[in-house]
Amino acid sequence: MERAFQTALWLLEPEVVFILGDVFDEGKWSSPQAWADDVERFQKMFRHPSHVQLKVVAGNHDIGFHYEMTTYKVKRFKKVFNPERLFSWKGVNFVMVSSVALEGDRCALCSEEEAELLAVSRSRLAPVRRRRRHYPLYRRSDADCAGDDAAPPEEKRTPFQERYDVLSREASQKLLWWLRPRLVLSGHTHSGCEVLHAGGPPELSVPSFSWRNRNNPSFIMVT
Repeated sequence: MERAFQTALWLLEPEVVFILGDVFDEGKWSSPQAWADDVERFQKMFRHPSHVQLKVVAGNHDIGFHYEMTTYKVKRFKKVFNPERLFSWKGVNFVMVSSVALEGDRCALCSEEEAELLAVSRSRLAPVRRRRRHYPLYRRSDADCAGDDAAPPEEKRTPFQERYDVLSREASQKLLWWLRPRLVLSGHTHSGCEVLHAGGPPELSVPSFSWRNRNNPSFIMVT
C-alpha cells in the first residue's frame, strides 16, 4: 500500500487527497500504545509533500460502529487527523460527514454531528458542493451499481442493512435536504459503485485501497 500510494502521488501529482475512513484495521479496539504505533505507521506510509493536503474522515474501524463509539475514541481520532467540517478548494465546497454518528437516536455525539451539519446547511455556500463520508447513502444493495470496480455478480444482490452497510433512509434523506450536494463520495463497502439517486445527486462509492479487502485495490481521481 505504501508503494502504491507514493507512486500515485509522484505520478499524478494531486493537490488534495481524501481518505474516506477505515484508516486503521482495529482502531476501535486499540490500546493507547497500539493506536500510537498505528498512527506512526500511517504517517510513514502516507507521507506527502507539504503542498499536498491530506483530508481524512472517520470510519467504523477507526472509532467503532455507533454502539462502540465513545467520546474518547472520537477525540483521539480528531487529535491526529484534525478533520474539517467544511473544506473549500478552488471554489468548490467539500462537506466532511462523520456518518458513524448519524444513527438518529439523539446520542450526544449524534446530536453534535447533526447540529454542525445544520449549521453548514444554513450558511451561504457556493452552489457547487461535494460531500465526503464513510457510509454510502441508503440503497437496497449493489444491484444497480455500475463501474469496473463494482462488486462481483454473486454479491451484488445481497441486501444491505441500514446503519451497518449503508446509512438509514432517514439519515440519507436528511443529508440530501440539508446539504443539497452535487456529488456524493463514500466508501465502506470495499467495492466501487456509480449510482444516481432518484431525484438526487450521483454517488460514487470508492473501492478499497487495501489488498486486505480486495484483489484489485483502487482509488479515483476527481477534477
